[in-house]
Amino acid sequence: MALRYRLFWWVVAALLSACTAKPLDPKFILQGNPKTLEEWGQISFSGGKLRLGPGVIAYDLATPLFTDYAHKLRTIWMPSQTAATYQQDDVLDFPVGTVITKTFYYPKSSGTPEAVAKVSDSSADLVNGALDTAKIRLIETRVLVRRLGGWAAIPYRWNKEQTQALLHRTGDIIPLTLEDSWGIQVDFNYVIPNANQCASCHATDSNNRVMEPIGPKVRHLNKPYSYQAGVDNQVDFMIEMGRLFRAPAADNWSKNASDSDTSASLEGRARAYLDINCSHCHSKKGPADTSGLHLESHTRYGPALGICKLAIAAGRGTGNRLHDIVPGKPAQSILIYRMQSTQPDAMMPEIGRSLAHVEGVDLISKWVSAMTGGCDA
Repeated sequence: MALRYRLFWWVVAALLSACTAKPLDPKFILQGNPKTLEEWGQISFSGGKLRLGPGVIAYDLATPLFTDYAHKLRTIWMPSQTAATYQQDDVLDFPVGTVITKTFYYPKSSGTPEAVAKVSDSSADLVNGALDTAKIRLIETRVLVRRLGGWAAIPYRWNKEQTQALLHRTGDIIPLTLEDSWGIQVDFNYVIPNANQCASCHATDSNNRVMEPIGPKVRHLNKPYSYQAGVDNQVDFMIEMGRLFRAPAADNWSKNASDSDTSASLEGRARAYLDINCSHCHSKKGPADTSGLHLESHTRYGPALGICKLAIAAGRGTGNRLHDIVPGKPAQSILIYRMQSTQPDAMMPEIGRSLAHVEGVDLISKWVSAMTGGCDA
């Protein structure tokens, strides 16, 4: 699709957004914590819809991070005349002034007001750049802003009327009931982290403890996305919009599989799942670097990936198992045990969920089951 055509639709989308009942004006706020999400101008409630501001780019990830089956509307905005710089393995280098948002929500269920639907596919939720709030239960929006001193995390919680998200730095617990397509219900507590807990995941370098985004890496973004002007590769789109510099030829872009794509290899799907859910801690420089377990998608097969690796200071988290991964034996693998657990001193990840991800556990179990060899030696 020609650049001129894309720019035309980019302008059309911006004009349509500007004509809503509450025009949005995306902005960079240099300091402080605005009382409402709307002050950022990124997304706002208007006419029964959650709408994006002009120039705000929606995106998703090849394999999303699991958060109790919540759906997520992710957005990026950069000030005019600025762009991110391509990085092959790390998060894109965003300019000062960048605002990234992630809105957590659930499709509504036909059950009680507290019931939300368990629906894995969120691709059809955003229609013409907006979310229909009559069909969803809004929970929270997390803002990451790159200021002069680095990234800052600012959390907002949506009110019961779903008309406004207010600053909420202290965290919260929201009782919900998850209902699947068979009508089976599970009660759980959705946990909104407090502002200080954001660093637990977003301070990905144990040497400096500097906050940064997790998802916007080329290997997570290198996939198609349904924009208002049509389907396009997300990395391509950012380049053509002048929002990504210094990218090599597309053949050189790293790429993760989708965990739900059954046409992809089991290995690719499993490694992509572990990469997005675990590697921000379990890497050579992450907060869990001393564990010796590195779960990035490019980690070579062997002890660093957990194969026959003895646990280090895992305590009760071992479940009385010896090795992180025992080839062919998921029931004897610590990794599977910790994914299944919902006990605070055993589960992994340590925060960000109250439920076990049944489909994720199944995927990693099948991957381990397909491995050959053993840990007898």
